Amino acid sequence: MKVHEYQAKELFSSFSIPVPAGQVASTPREASDAAATFSGPVVVKAQIYAGGRGKAGGVKLVDSPKAAEDVARKILNHPLVTHQTGPEGRMVNRVLVEEATDVKTEIYLGITIDRSHRLPVIMASPAGGMEIEQIAMDSPEKIFKEWISPEIGLRPFQSYRLALKLGLSAPETKQVALIIGNLYRLFVEKDCSLVEINPLVISSDGVAIALDAKINFDDNGLFRHPEIEKLRDPSEENQLELEAKKNNLNYIKLDGNVGCLVNGAGLAMATMDLIKLAGAAPANFLDVGGSANEEMIQKGFSLLLSDADVRAVFINIFGGILRCDILARGIVAAVKHLEVNIPVIVRLEGTNVEEGREILAQSGLEFLRAKDLNEAATLIAQALRGGEE
Repeated sequence: MKVHEYQAKELFSSFSIPVPAGQVASTPREASDAAATFSGPVVVKAQIYAGGRGKAGGVKLVDSPKAAEDVARKILNHPLVTHQTGPEGRMVNRVLVEEATDVKTEIYLGITIDRSHRLPVIMASPAGGMEIEQIAMDSPEKIFKEWISPEIGLRPFQSYRLALKLGLSAPETKQVALIIGNLYRLFVEKDCSLVEINPLVISSDGVAIALDAKINFDDNGLFRHPEIEKLRDPSEENQLELEAKKNNLNYIKLDGNVGCLVNGAGLAMATMDLIKLAGAAPANFLDVGGSANEEMIQKGFSLLLSDADVRAVFINIFGGILRCDILARGIVAAVKHLEVNIPVIVRLEGTNVEEGREILAQSGLEFLRAKDLNEAATLIAQALRGGEE
């Protein structure tokens, strides 16, 4: 789960991480009123779940409330296209109006999970700002890291060792070391998968301030944090994924053309590989799980058909807890209820497989039934070629 920058900064403040004074606005007039509360220039920042806003024109420095109102009018209720949004962009429903900071130094600071080490890792760089991704690729030696043992936690010497590598003065180093410690405390206590400050700046008067804030939360830990769950913005999330979550389905939208309905995450990953080998691309990850019933199967199938990118559906089930006959009845009911005008390829194996195949065969519906994965790949390729023809 993600949150907006202004929400992340509220969390930062609660963990003693300094942020600029700011107010959220959802109309141009509110942006003007917010700017009027500050005595100098302000920054108007589009609030969407994506990075690269500055390069896309979503972050503007202005010197008056009237200018803030004009900028907000151009940004609000318009899609903002960045390198992370895709060509369709994201609709901007609110802006953050912040007091401008006179910047002397920009730093990058972030914490995530290093899967290769199986440990949290804190990363810092003296080359913070909009080009940090390029710097990480071209000059990885400028990214300094500290790995943290969860059993021991972050030790003060690690925070200082990391801060000392950034080339700051002694008072600035002390401030950054304290921020590193507080950021790690936030990371652990709120079950985050990523916290990032880019940039963490040193102002002209030597104060460390988080000019930007990004937090991703581990969905598996949200049951412990109802206060975080309340921060969710449904307008920023894929509507198909939200609908799947309501029905206890594991669904992730992808950018391919073959809808997948599978039980088990491992089989789902193998199924996506199979689709790629067939010359197509998966349109989604959909794991209905082992405890799915007919109603859940129908809902999952409906989700696949709701995706305009889907040109064929591949159902790949290995019956264990989820029996093949239950799956077959759910699919038949869904196809009869919905208007299905694309090929549906089905491969069943496992518990009650013969019953499942018989249900499909006697349904009177045009399923493309595959005996094994090789035949399924062939049918997928043929179905897509037939659609092109």
